[in-house]
Amino acid sequence: MVGGNESSITDFILVGLFSEFQHSIVPNSMIIFFYILAFLWNMLLIVLISGDSHFHMLMYILLSQLSVIDLMLTSTIIPKMSYNFFTGERTISWIGCGTQSFFYLLMGMSECLILTLMAYDRYVVVCNPLCYPSIMSPRFCLHLVAVCWIGGSISSFIHTVYPMHFPICGSREILHFFCEVPVLIKLSCEDSSVYQLVVVVTSIVLLAVPFIFITASYTLIFLTVLHMAPVRGRKKVLATCSSHLIVVSLFSGPNIFIYMTFTSSHSPEQD
Repeated sequence: MVGGNESSITDFILVGLFSEFQHSIVPNSMIIFFYILAFLWNMLLIVLISGDSHFHMLMYILLSQLSVIDLMLTSTIIPKMSYNFFTGERTISWIGCGTQSFFYLLMGMSECLILTLMAYDRYVVVCNPLCYPSIMSPRFCLHLVAVCWIGGSISSFIHTVYPMHFPICGSREILHFFCEVPVLIKLSCEDSSVYQLVVVVTSIVLLAVPFIFITASYTLIFLTVLHMAPVRGRKKVLATCSSHLIVVSLFSGPNIFIYMTFTSSHSPEQD
């Protein structure tokens, strides 16, 4: 085992990204560059939205939460990946692996719930504009955001702690550049069919149901927009909603494929 000490017995080995490339320093350096740009951009958005009272509305609050998620998600994965690449060290501790898995799940689940909340916010704005101030009060909005984070935390904690206690058979090499539940399950020598079923059910609740809710919300929005008289207002609403739908599709599509089909039918390349 890499490391040559007693603590390395429980370590995992991350194969890393672009491990088969001869000149992998170029793509890895580009990833670090874009990570720094994303980090600075998200920090700027968070500071601007939190510092200006004109942006203290639900849509902007949710945008700041998405920036926090993007910031934490990339910071959970990229620094460790970069450190391993430039030092030649490929190991990650058991605690480090669990931490990565927890924050990856937390960010993903919270993002799904927040995207759903954004769809509901747009639905109320477009379909019930006169009732918006009473329905989406600041206190109610903060409660909704808190529920998103608490729900994501509880679910990700359960789905991190449970699979991390599965016994590992043979190699502890992870064919990935970070730790997540599907790749950890593949290393286990214990029957995980029951747990995989639980993951599928959780995915239905946290991915499929929100996706259906978002689709229904935007269907009602588009039907309402079609009856709008001002063409300019119609185009503005459609542009805003279309960009949100693209984000939802890019987020929900891959995650539904990964977690609702889970590990049994995936090749290493798909993982």
